[in-house]
Amino acid sequence: MTPDPAAPVVHMPADDTSRPLDRLRERIGSLFSSRAEIEAVEERAETRRQGTTEVADLVERRPAVVSGVLHSVTLRPRQGVLALEAALFDGSGTLDLVWLGRREIAGIEPGRRLRVSGFVCMAHGRPTMFNPRYELKPRAGE
Repeated sequence: MTPDPAAPVVHMPADDTSRPLDRLRERIGSLFSSRAEIEAVEERAETRRQGTTEVADLVERRPAVVSGVLHSVTLRPRQGVLALEAALFDGSGTLDLVWLGRREIAGIEPGRRLRVSGFVCMAHGRPTMFNPRYELKPRAGE
């Protein structure tokens, strides 16, 4: 087919045409995404808003600040010492938090949003912070 010479020619920058397509792909993808995938995307967005490091980008033996939501909190002995352990999820991965010698910490419970800072180490092949500093963040509606 040859183009009609009388038809107006409209030139749109590549950015203008790709954005609606990207948004459409994102919306269609979200229809088929699992709840866990949607939560992961939301958590990663919150991590970016907080300006903290993603768990996937943590470097061993370096200090870091990470934010996310506690998925689990467990009390268990660690080498004969009681330890409060928690799993902090930020959408890119899970960071294990360990407070040695603590039975409980007020506010540290599943579903709570936290911002933690400390040195990252690998324990049992997982990124871990021992006795991190923490800041409780408000939940939705608080």
